[in-house]
Amino acid sequence: MIQKLSVVCRLPFIALIAGCSGCTHFANDQWTGKDKAEHFVGSAVLAAAGTAYGDHQGWNEARSRSFGLMFSVGLGAAKELYDSREGGSGWSWKDFSWDIAGAAVGYSAYHLTHN
Repeated sequence: MIQKLSVVCRLPFIALIAGCSGCTHFANDQWTGKDKAEHFVGSAVLAAAGTAYGDHQGWNEARSRSFGLMFSVGLGAAKELYDSREGGSGWSWKDFSWDIAGAAVGYSAYHLTHN
């Protein structure tokens, strides 16, 4: 119960940080394209690698999975934050969506092949 409450308390804080992230501009891009495939595949590989790292550290399955997902999504968010700087291409929610989808696929593929 305390763990669920902790997650609920974090969500408004995360939303506040995301809303005040200082993005100077947003990208005007399409849902498909070469860069979207790169986001998807890169995130899938990073999620699988992060999960494998957790497994090799002897962590339990839940902790390994969480680390793999957060590692991949965190790097995707950092990339979008970098893109949102003044000279960048802009924050793209579409790129970030492909990052999350790729992370989920990498996470799932790793566990389908290692269980």
